[in-house]
Amino acid sequence: MKPTELLSIIIPFHNEQEVISECQRRISAAVAAIDMQIEILYVNDGSKDDSLDILIALMQQDKRIKIIDLSRNFGKETAMTAGLDVAKGDAVVIIDADLQDPPELITEMVKIWRTGFDVVYAKRTKRKGESLIKKATARLFYKLINKISDHEIPENVGDFRLMSRQAVDALNQVRERKRFMKGLFAWIGFPQTAIEYSRDPRLAGKTNWNYRKLTKFAIEGISSFTQEPLRLATYMGFLTAFGAFALGLFYIIKTLMFGDAIQGFPTLITVILFFSGVQLLSIGILGEYIGHMFIESKQRPLYFIKKTYSAKADD
Repeated sequence: MKPTELLSIIIPFHNEQEVISECQRRISAAVAAIDMQIEILYVNDGSKDDSLDILIALMQQDKRIKIIDLSRNFGKETAMTAGLDVAKGDAVVIIDADLQDPPELITEMVKIWRTGFDVVYAKRTKRKGESLIKKATARLFYKLINKISDHEIPENVGDFRLMSRQAVDALNQVRERKRFMKGLFAWIGFPQTAIEYSRDPRLAGKTNWNYRKLTKFAIEGISSFTQEPLRLATYMGFLTAFGAFALGLFYIIKTLMFGDAIQGFPTLITVILFFSGVQLLSIGILGEYIGHMFIESKQRPLYFIKKTYSAKADD
């Protein structure tokens, strides 16, 4: 009897021609034993290499493949959103094309989902192929954001996860433009659990991330999910005002009691530089939040689809 449940697998990719064929082979092998209909949904996030052409050829061999070709590179967060918008599955898996996350875990995710969990996320116990600096900064980021955010984001967890139809429908209602997906996955709630694994290095090719992009991603994540930086500016304002008052009081008492002349220039320069730094930091924090408001106010579409490829006539 043909299974009635549908499993959608979303694979966002950007310039992954060296691994895309192996990615499809392993995903196809991994889902072979799952008693569900399968939809394999690739989202092309503006690739400049031959990734799309390779997938179109693979689609002729596997009719379960569907390709969403975005009009340009919108970023991975938006590419995942496009896949979630299109996916029809009763359960939906998101996995990267670089094979650092093993497709073989999908079978276990499905089993756990069937016990009643709406979200089954993969938690890394080891991060092979990553530098000590990247591991340390990632850990620091999650410690910081969980300290100041109202919603806990699991540490050592990426985008690799399975979500129920209910969780996907809830997530699809959130249409904010600055999309920190790891935060949104946690924010929607629903029963969630982890499955642990050891993350492999990239099979081939080069990562599209660098420290500049990761820093920008971290700033957007923090400013999207907490108001604490704004409160920090307020706290610093109170602290500097108190410090200035205390310093002024100290000089008055010192002059009245001891008659010492105040050495004005070094003190003045120090105070000016200190206050200037605090003001610039506060303006930067405000600017980040105002920038979010400006982008949201324009209400632009999150993405545009250039073309959809499918071997099935009804898609």
